[in-house]
Amino acid sequence: MPIEFTLNRRPIAADDEHAAMPLLWFLREEQHLKGTKFGCGIGQCGACTVLLGGAAVRSCVMTVGDARGANITTIEGLAPDEQHLHPVQQAWMEVDVPQCGYCQSGQILAAVALLSRTPNPTDADIDGAMTNICRCGTYVRIRKAVKAAAARTQGERLSLK
Repeated sequence: MPIEFTLNRRPIAADDEHAAMPLLWFLREEQHLKGTKFGCGIGQCGACTVLLGGAAVRSCVMTVGDARGANITTIEGLAPDEQHLHPVQQAWMEVDVPQCGYCQSGQILAAVALLSRTPNPTDADIDGAMTNICRCGTYVRIRKAVKAAAARTQGERLSLK
């Protein structure tokens, strides 16, 4: 029986042989979605963050079998289409957050998850929710971009529409 779930708004049916495979590797190797990065492999750094039903999860410690029936969004599926960026992506560009950029897809998805549940976050909210590691130390710009995205949406709930 195939493992069925939704990935970036399209249905996926993975073979049972992939059930124990980390979702990260399924995304990168089977679906050719290279935006989700391998960092630590133990769910600590957040480079592999994806959205599971709108919540930020670490895909290196989640299996394909765990995705059964789920709605998964990667950085490639965040924008509604190729012409319009998600408000968080727009803020990231305006604030010029990335330095090396390796962790940024995970950072952006963590910010989307935060803003979907806390539309006007305080510094403490941001610091508490943004647990992804950035080796370049762009945390000040990340916080500024999260606030810019919150202001852009003026309290509207961010969604994956």
